[in-house]
Amino acid sequence: MSGETSVDLGEPDFDRTLRQHQAYCEALESCGLELVRLPPDDKHPDSTFVEDTALLTDHGAVLTRPGTSSRLGEVERIAPIIRDYFNNIHSIKEPGTLDAGDVCEAGDHFFIGISHRTNEHGAKQLAGFLHSFGYTASLIDIRGLSNILHLKSGLAYLSDRRLLVIEALSNEKEFSGYDLIRLNSTEEYAANCLSLNGKTLIASGFPTLKRELELLGYSIISLEMSEFQKMDGGLSCLSLRF
Repeated sequence: MSGETSVDLGEPDFDRTLRQHQAYCEALESCGLELVRLPPDDKHPDSTFVEDTALLTDHGAVLTRPGTSSRLGEVERIAPIIRDYFNNIHSIKEPGTLDAGDVCEAGDHFFIGISHRTNEHGAKQLAGFLHSFGYTASLIDIRGLSNILHLKSGLAYLSDRRLLVIEALSNEKEFSGYDLIRLNSTEEYAANCLSLNGKTLIASGFPTLKRELELLGYSIISLEMSEFQKMDGGLSCLSLRF
């Protein structure tokens, strides 16, 4: 079985993928996280991108409804595990679709992307659930952008009202009031990064961004992501953090 991808970067090398995933897990542990490792799911080749299946917050969880039919079974597999940790759980219902890769948490506010995977029904359902949890949310339509699959393919929240954005998103009115770090066109893949317990994980191979973040005082961990990039995956996609 082959996973879903919108890019033409070749087939992932399996052994190299495993090495990159192990390094990713070790980096999470170095940030002080305790890992819950899930068993392989051979029926769902995209299941390594576990972030898309659920949105986890301090006040509740939302099980998603992925916008690609081949991934719907992933939510069924993750749901029992989520229930081990959360009591307040909601689910996106038809006709809504939602990939959690379209959701960027920025403190107590959430940016929700309307994309080719997340439709307006799903985005509005999620905004309602988040409101019930005590959060605010705003919707951003990215369907006109051909260079990103999910909102978080081009956006990350770092800290202290600072956002990392690709140029195509930098003029969104929803980002007014935030300090923006704009990526140049050759480093857009690096927009998908993770800030965890005082450290920032970025994809390796993007020296301009690495240097800029270090100058701003961020402690950087660089990780090889080439094999996941071939399948539209990024650093945030490979885990659910809570």
